[in-house]
Amino acid sequence: METGSKRGQLVIIGGAEDKEGDCKILREFVRCAGGTKSHIVVLTAATSLPGEVGDDYTHVFERLGAESIRVVDTDKREDADRPDAIEAIAGATGIFFTGGNQVRIIECIKGTQLDAAIRKRHAEGAVIGGTSAGAAVMPVTMIVEGDSETNPRVDVVEMGPGMGFLPGIVIDQHFAQRGRLGRLLSALLQEPADLGFGIDENTAVIVDGDEVEVIGQGAVTVVDEAETTYNNLDQTLKDEPLAIFGAKLHILPHGYRFNLTTRQPIADAASIAG
Repeated sequence: METGSKRGQLVIIGGAEDKEGDCKILREFVRCAGGTKSHIVVLTAATSLPGEVGDDYTHVFERLGAESIRVVDTDKREDADRPDAIEAIAGATGIFFTGGNQVRIIECIKGTQLDAAIRKRHAEGAVIGGTSAGAAVMPVTMIVEGDSETNPRVDVVEMGPGMGFLPGIVIDQHFAQRGRLGRLLSALLQEPADLGFGIDENTAVIVDGDEVEVIGQGAVTVVDEAETTYNNLDQTLKDEPLAIFGAKLHILPHGYRFNLTTRQPIADAASIAG
């Protein structure tokens, strides 16, 4: 198999993506992975229904024309060191983490031979995708769990180690649907990351180098805390509200982009032309 010199893209989905209609997001994942020549591995570590979920994604990716699809289930950590699992990843052009419980992905995969194989293929150009829990694990530090529909507080969110594919950023999913702005702001204040991406359902970001493109039905809320002028984190008790001055907020629907180096949003070309 040929290997690329460029690190593969990330396709990070806010959950509840369309699997029955046009499948815009999953279609783009397959396209990024090589289209009709793509070899996709579905990782079901996060879900308690690996057979059912694996079958669902197999059917979708087959319908979209992927050349091959393999499901790798790691119910136990030792499963992630199986030779057949490593072999499946070695031939993958697209690697997809399903939804479920993001903690299970970390417990069953992070630091294993499977993890090393995934990182190697990503460095060689394979695309890594993930939805819901599979999106949450993308950063170095991830949101483990937290309250929705609340104002920012220290006790709103619990953080933990992620898979580390996207450094310097915190991801939250099901964002608008579950009112998670408060917990994303809380997470950003507590962790050494200046950018937060809140991704709506049936919406995704495609990360390609330093550029991020939004696709799908909803929007991505980008919170930039790099130039905040004040917060009261060091003065608050666990259950007290947080104050934040000067945070930037960008709302990016389908077709809009964001540059991770300049930290600037980029308008959709069609909107500019109009």
